[in-house]
Amino acid sequence: MLDAALVGMGRWGQTLVNSVQGREGSGIRFVAGSTRTPDKARAWAAEKGLDLLPDLEAVLADPRVKAVVLATPHQQHAEQVIAAARAGKHVFVEKPFTLSKASAEAAVAACREAGVVMALGHNRRFLPAITEMKRLLAEGALGTLLHVEGQISGAAADGWRPGMWRSDPHESPLGGMGAMGIHMIDAMINLAGPIERVSVISQAQVLTIGLDDTTAMLCRFRTGPTGLFATLASAPRVWRLALFGSQGRVEQRDMETLAFHPREGQGWERRFEPTDIERAELEAFAAAAAGGPAYPLPVEEAIHGVSVFETMIHANASGGPVLVP
Repeated sequence: MLDAALVGMGRWGQTLVNSVQGREGSGIRFVAGSTRTPDKARAWAAEKGLDLLPDLEAVLADPRVKAVVLATPHQQHAEQVIAAARAGKHVFVEKPFTLSKASAEAAVAACREAGVVMALGHNRRFLPAITEMKRLLAEGALGTLLHVEGQISGAAADGWRPGMWRSDPHESPLGGMGAMGIHMIDAMINLAGPIERVSVISQAQVLTIGLDDTTAMLCRFRTGPTGLFATLASAPRVWRLALFGSQGRVEQRDMETLAFHPREGQGWERRFEPTDIERAELEAFAAAAAGGPAYPLPVEEAIHGVSVFETMIHANASGGPVLVP
Protein backbone atom coordinates (compact mmCIF):
# COMPACT_ATOMS: atom_id res chain seq x y z
CA MET A 1 0.00 0.00 0.00
CA LEU A 2 1.38 3.38 -1.04
CA ASP A 3 0.77 5.97 1.68
CA ALA A 4 0.28 9.33 0.01
CA ALA A 5 -0.38 12.96 0.83
CA LEU A 6 -2.53 15.36 -1.17
CA VAL A 7 -1.25 18.89 -1.71
CA GLY A 8 -4.10 21.14 -2.85
CA MET A 9 -7.53 20.22 -1.46
CA GLY A 10 -9.73 22.07 -3.91
CA ARG A 11 -12.44 20.42 -5.97
CA TRP A 12 -10.09 18.38 -8.14
CA GLY A 13 -7.81 17.28 -5.32
CA GLN A 14 -10.84 15.98 -3.48
CA THR A 15 -12.02 14.19 -6.63
CA LEU A 16 -8.70 12.31 -6.80
CA VAL A 17 -8.86 11.21 -3.16
CA ASN A 18 -12.52 10.23 -3.41
CA SER A 19 -11.73 7.93 -6.35
CA VAL A 20 -9.55 5.59 -4.25
CA GLN A 21 -9.91 6.27 -0.54
CA GLY A 22 -11.38 3.28 1.29
CA ARG A 23 -11.68 1.19 -1.85
CA GLU A 24 -10.05 -2.23 -1.93
CA GLY A 25 -7.39 -3.01 -4.48
CA SER A 26 -6.34 0.52 -5.38
CA GLY A 27 -2.84 0.14 -3.92
CA ILE A 28 -2.85 3.71 -2.60
CA ARG A 29 -4.31 5.47 0.43
CA PHE A 30 -4.14 9.08 1.53
CA VAL A 31 -2.91 9.69 5.06
CA ALA A 32 -2.20 13.43 5.10
CA GLY A 33 -2.31 16.62 3.09
CA SER A 34 -2.04 20.37 2.99
CA THR A 35 -3.90 23.22 1.33
CA ARG A 36 -3.80 27.00 1.10
CA THR A 37 -7.22 27.37 2.76
CA PRO A 38 -7.35 24.66 5.46
CA ASP A 39 -10.63 25.83 6.99
CA LYS A 40 -12.44 25.03 3.74
CA ALA A 41 -11.08 21.47 3.70
CA ARG A 42 -10.96 20.60 7.39
CA ALA A 43 -14.26 18.71 7.58
CA TRP A 44 -13.62 16.81 4.33
CA ALA A 45 -10.08 15.85 5.40
CA ALA A 46 -11.36 14.52 8.73
CA GLU A 47 -14.06 12.52 6.93
CA LYS A 48 -11.47 10.94 4.64
CA GLY A 49 -8.96 10.27 7.42
CA LEU A 50 -6.32 12.77 6.26
CA ASP A 51 -4.16 14.60 8.78
CA LEU A 52 -4.16 18.26 7.82
CA LEU A 53 -0.57 19.54 7.80
CA PRO A 54 0.45 23.21 7.54
CA ASP A 55 2.35 23.15 4.24
CA LEU A 56 4.32 21.14 1.68
CA GLU A 57 7.44 21.25 3.83
CA ALA A 58 5.56 19.52 6.65
CA VAL A 59 4.16 16.97 4.20
CA LEU A 60 7.63 16.11 2.90
CA ALA A 61 8.99 15.81 6.44
CA ASP A 62 6.31 13.28 7.44
CA PRO A 63 7.93 9.80 7.49
CA ARG A 64 4.58 8.12 6.81
CA VAL A 65 4.28 9.81 3.44
CA LYS A 66 5.88 7.85 0.60
CA ALA A 67 4.21 9.72 -2.27
CA VAL A 68 2.82 13.17 -2.97
CA VAL A 69 -0.15 13.99 -5.19
CA LEU A 70 -0.09 17.60 -6.44
CA ALA A 71 -3.37 19.32 -7.32
CA THR A 72 -1.98 22.85 -7.10
CA PRO A 73 -1.74 25.92 -9.36
CA HIS A 74 0.17 25.23 -12.56
CA GLN A 75 3.15 27.48 -11.95
CA GLN A 76 3.91 25.76 -8.64
CA HIS A 77 4.25 22.27 -10.14
CA ALA A 78 7.92 22.22 -11.16
CA GLU A 79 9.23 23.53 -7.84
CA GLN A 80 6.97 21.17 -5.89
CA VAL A 81 7.91 18.12 -7.97
CA ILE A 82 11.60 18.88 -7.46
CA ALA A 83 11.13 19.33 -3.70
CA ALA A 84 9.21 16.06 -3.41
CA ALA A 85 11.81 14.17 -5.43
CA ARG A 86 14.65 15.50 -3.29
CA ALA A 87 12.72 14.32 -0.23
CA GLY A 88 12.57 10.83 -1.75
CA LYS A 89 8.82 10.88 -2.43
CA HIS A 90 7.14 9.50 -5.53
CA VAL A 91 5.16 12.22 -7.31
CA PHE A 92 1.83 12.32 -9.07
CA VAL A 93 1.26 15.78 -10.57
CA GLU A 94 -1.90 17.12 -12.16
CA LYS A 95 -1.83 18.52 -15.65
CA PRO A 96 -0.56 20.73 -17.10
CA PHE A 97 2.76 19.35 -15.90
CA THR A 98 4.48 22.75 -16.03
CA LEU A 99 4.20 25.80 -18.31
CA SER A 100 7.69 25.65 -19.85
CA LYS A 101 9.81 22.91 -21.42
CA ALA A 102 12.85 23.92 -19.34
CA SER A 103 10.99 23.57 -16.03
CA ALA A 104 9.49 20.24 -17.11
CA GLU A 105 12.96 18.93 -17.95
CA ALA A 106 14.27 20.10 -14.56
CA ALA A 107 11.44 18.33 -12.73
CA VAL A 108 11.98 15.08 -14.64
CA ALA A 109 15.73 15.27 -14.03
CA ALA A 110 15.15 15.64 -10.27
CA CYS A 111 12.92 12.57 -10.21
CA ARG A 112 15.41 10.52 -12.20
CA GLU A 113 18.26 11.58 -9.93
CA ALA A 114 16.24 10.64 -6.84
CA GLY A 115 15.06 7.35 -8.32
CA VAL A 116 11.37 8.14 -7.74
CA VAL A 117 8.38 7.63 -10.00
CA MET A 118 6.82 10.70 -11.57
CA ALA A 119 3.32 10.34 -13.00
CA LEU A 120 1.33 13.00 -14.87
CA GLY A 121 -2.45 13.12 -14.53
CA HIS A 122 -3.64 12.79 -18.10
CA ASN A 123 -6.54 10.52 -17.18
CA ARG A 124 -7.86 10.16 -20.76
CA ARG A 125 -4.99 7.75 -21.43
CA PHE A 126 -6.99 5.25 -19.39
CA LEU A 127 -10.12 5.35 -21.56
CA PRO A 128 -10.83 1.97 -23.23
CA ALA A 129 -11.79 3.85 -26.41
CA ILE A 130 -8.32 5.39 -26.59
CA THR A 131 -6.76 1.94 -26.15
CA GLU A 132 -8.90 0.66 -29.03
CA MET A 133 -7.86 3.57 -31.25
CA LYS A 134 -4.21 2.76 -30.57
CA ARG A 135 -4.86 -0.88 -31.46
CA LEU A 136 -6.50 0.03 -34.77
CA LEU A 137 -3.57 2.27 -35.64
CA ALA A 138 -0.99 -0.37 -34.73
CA GLU A 139 -2.77 -3.05 -36.75
CA GLY A 140 -2.92 -0.84 -39.84
CA ALA A 141 -6.71 -0.70 -39.97
CA LEU A 142 -6.57 2.99 -40.94
CA GLY A 143 -3.80 2.60 -43.49
CA THR A 144 -1.51 5.64 -43.51
CA LEU A 145 -2.55 8.16 -40.87
CA LEU A 146 -3.22 11.43 -42.70
CA HIS A 147 -4.97 13.74 -40.25
CA VAL A 148 -6.09 14.11 -36.60
CA GLU A 149 -8.90 16.28 -35.24
CA GLY A 150 -9.71 16.91 -31.60
CA GLN A 151 -11.96 19.16 -29.57
CA ILE A 152 -12.46 19.41 -25.82
CA SER A 153 -14.75 22.13 -24.54
CA GLY A 154 -16.90 23.03 -21.57
CA ALA A 155 -18.24 25.87 -19.47
CA ALA A 156 -15.79 25.68 -16.56
CA ALA A 157 -14.61 29.25 -17.06
CA ASP A 158 -18.13 30.55 -16.43
CA GLY A 159 -17.47 29.87 -12.75
CA TRP A 160 -14.07 31.56 -12.62
CA ARG A 161 -14.01 34.94 -10.93
CA PRO A 162 -11.33 37.64 -10.57
CA GLY A 163 -8.98 36.70 -7.74
CA MET A 164 -9.21 32.94 -8.40
CA TRP A 165 -5.92 31.43 -9.53
CA ARG A 166 -7.54 29.84 -12.57
CA SER A 167 -8.69 33.26 -13.78
CA ASP A 168 -5.11 34.57 -13.75
CA PRO A 169 -3.85 34.65 -17.37
CA HIS A 170 -0.36 33.72 -16.14
CA GLU A 171 -1.82 30.47 -14.73
CA SER A 172 -4.27 29.94 -17.59
CA PRO A 173 -2.60 31.10 -20.82
CA LEU A 174 -4.69 30.47 -23.92
CA GLY A 175 -7.91 30.33 -21.91
CA GLY A 176 -9.08 26.75 -21.47
CA MET A 177 -5.76 25.12 -22.40
CA GLY A 178 -4.65 24.44 -18.84
CA ALA A 179 -8.00 23.23 -17.52
CA MET A 180 -9.09 21.23 -20.58
CA GLY A 181 -7.17 21.61 -23.82
CA ILE A 182 -3.92 20.04 -22.65
CA HIS A 183 -5.81 16.75 -22.22
CA MET A 184 -6.57 16.67 -25.94
CA ILE A 185 -3.01 17.66 -26.86
CA ASP A 186 -1.79 14.67 -24.82
CA ALA A 187 -4.32 12.38 -26.50
CA MET A 188 -3.14 13.52 -29.94
CA ILE A 189 0.50 12.96 -28.98
CA ASN A 190 -0.38 9.56 -27.51
CA LEU A 191 -1.95 8.46 -30.78
CA ALA A 192 -0.02 10.28 -33.50
CA GLY A 193 3.37 11.02 -31.93
CA PRO A 194 5.33 14.25 -31.49
CA ILE A 195 4.01 17.52 -32.90
CA GLU A 196 6.47 19.36 -35.15
CA ARG A 197 4.98 22.83 -35.67
CA VAL A 198 1.86 24.78 -34.74
CA SER A 199 -0.20 27.81 -35.75
CA VAL A 200 -2.65 29.19 -33.19
CA ILE A 201 -5.51 31.68 -32.89
CA SER A 202 -6.72 32.36 -29.35
CA GLN A 203 -9.23 35.05 -28.45
CA ALA A 204 -11.97 36.17 -26.06
CA GLN A 205 -15.45 36.36 -27.55
CA VAL A 206 -17.76 35.96 -24.55
CA LEU A 207 -15.59 35.94 -21.40
CA THR A 208 -14.92 39.28 -19.72
CA ILE A 209 -12.43 38.17 -17.04
CA GLY A 210 -9.28 38.70 -19.06
CA LEU A 211 -9.02 35.13 -20.42
CA ASP A 212 -9.50 33.74 -23.90
CA ASP A 213 -12.53 31.52 -24.40
CA THR A 214 -11.69 30.19 -27.89
CA THR A 215 -8.38 28.57 -28.80
CA ALA A 216 -7.74 26.81 -32.12
CA MET A 217 -4.62 25.18 -33.52
CA LEU A 218 -3.42 23.82 -36.85
CA CYS A 219 -0.40 21.53 -36.52
CA ARG A 220 1.83 19.05 -38.30
CA PHE A 221 3.07 15.88 -36.61
CA ARG A 222 6.69 14.85 -36.98
CA THR A 223 5.75 11.73 -38.97
CA GLY A 224 3.67 13.71 -41.47
CA PRO A 225 -0.03 13.88 -40.50
CA THR A 226 -1.74 17.22 -40.04
CA GLY A 227 -3.94 18.07 -37.08
CA LEU A 228 -6.74 20.42 -36.03
CA PHE A 229 -7.55 21.18 -32.42
CA ALA A 230 -9.89 23.49 -30.52
CA THR A 231 -10.84 24.14 -26.92
CA LEU A 232 -13.70 26.41 -25.85
CA ALA A 233 -13.82 27.54 -22.23
CA SER A 234 -17.41 28.82 -22.19
CA ALA A 235 -19.50 26.44 -24.28
CA PRO A 236 -21.40 23.14 -24.05
CA ARG A 237 -19.27 20.15 -23.00
CA VAL A 238 -17.59 18.27 -25.86
CA TRP A 239 -14.98 15.52 -26.17
CA ARG A 240 -14.42 14.47 -29.77
CA LEU A 241 -11.33 12.90 -31.29
CA ALA A 242 -10.99 11.55 -34.82
CA LEU A 243 -8.22 9.87 -36.81
CA PHE A 244 -8.37 9.91 -40.62
CA GLY A 245 -6.33 7.41 -42.61
CA SER A 246 -5.92 6.32 -46.21
CA GLN A 247 -7.98 3.17 -45.53
CA GLY A 248 -10.43 4.27 -42.85
CA ARG A 249 -11.33 6.63 -40.04
CA VAL A 250 -12.16 6.20 -36.39
CA GLU A 251 -13.98 8.75 -34.24
CA GLN A 252 -14.42 9.00 -30.50
CA ARG A 253 -17.74 10.86 -30.28
CA ASP A 254 -17.59 11.14 -26.52
CA MET A 255 -15.39 9.43 -23.96
CA GLU A 256 -17.28 6.12 -24.23
CA THR A 257 -18.49 5.98 -27.86
CA LEU A 258 -16.21 4.90 -30.71
CA ALA A 259 -17.12 4.50 -34.39
CA PHE A 260 -14.94 2.91 -37.09
CA HIS A 261 -15.52 3.44 -40.82
CA PRO A 262 -13.28 1.47 -43.21
CA ARG A 263 -12.76 2.60 -46.79
CA GLU A 264 -14.44 -0.60 -47.91
CA GLY A 265 -16.73 -2.95 -46.04
CA GLN A 266 -18.86 -2.65 -42.95
CA GLY A 267 -18.02 -0.30 -40.11
CA TRP A 268 -19.08 -0.49 -36.47
CA GLU A 269 -19.95 1.61 -33.44
CA ARG A 270 -19.19 0.56 -29.85
CA ARG A 271 -20.24 1.94 -26.51
CA PHE A 272 -17.72 1.22 -23.76
CA GLU A 273 -18.65 1.02 -20.10
CA PRO A 274 -17.81 4.23 -18.19
CA THR A 275 -14.39 4.00 -16.54
CA ASP A 276 -13.25 5.66 -13.32
CA ILE A 277 -10.21 7.19 -14.99
CA GLU A 278 -9.08 9.02 -11.84
CA ARG A 279 -8.93 5.75 -9.94
CA ALA A 280 -7.20 4.09 -12.91
CA GLU A 281 -4.43 6.67 -13.08
CA LEU A 282 -3.77 6.58 -9.32
CA GLU A 283 -3.72 2.77 -9.35
CA ALA A 284 -1.20 2.85 -12.20
CA PHE A 285 0.91 5.34 -10.23
CA ALA A 286 0.83 3.11 -7.14
CA ALA A 287 1.76 0.04 -9.21
CA ALA A 288 4.71 1.85 -10.79
CA ALA A 289 5.91 3.07 -7.38
CA ALA A 290 5.77 -0.52 -6.15
CA GLY A 291 8.08 -1.66 -8.95
CA GLY A 292 5.34 -2.89 -11.27
CA PRO A 293 4.56 -1.80 -14.84
CA ALA A 294 5.82 1.64 -15.80
CA TYR A 295 3.27 4.44 -15.66
CA PRO A 296 1.73 4.56 -19.16
CA LEU A 297 2.79 8.12 -19.93
CA PRO A 298 6.53 8.29 -20.64
CA VAL A 299 8.21 11.33 -19.13
CA GLU A 300 9.54 12.25 -22.59
CA GLU A 301 5.93 12.63 -23.77
CA ALA A 302 5.11 14.62 -20.63
CA ILE A 303 7.91 17.06 -21.49
CA HIS A 304 6.85 17.21 -25.14
CA GLY A 305 3.27 18.06 -24.18
CA VAL A 306 4.56 21.03 -22.18
CA SER A 307 6.77 22.06 -25.10
CA VAL A 308 3.76 22.03 -27.43
CA PHE A 309 1.73 24.16 -24.97
CA GLU A 310 4.58 26.64 -24.58
CA THR A 311 5.02 26.82 -28.36
CA MET A 312 1.28 27.40 -28.82
CA ILE A 313 1.58 30.47 -26.57
CA HIS A 314 4.43 31.81 -28.73
CA ALA A 315 2.57 30.98 -31.96
CA ASN A 316 -0.51 32.87 -30.84
CA ALA A 317 1.60 35.90 -29.94
CA SER A 318 3.54 35.83 -33.22
CA GLY A 319 0.58 35.20 -35.48
CA GLY A 320 2.46 32.63 -37.54
CA PRO A 321 3.61 29.00 -37.47
CA VAL A 322 6.26 28.12 -34.88
CA LEU A 323 8.46 25.01 -34.70
CA VAL A 324 8.17 22.96 -31.50
CA PRO A 325 11.58 22.52 -29.79
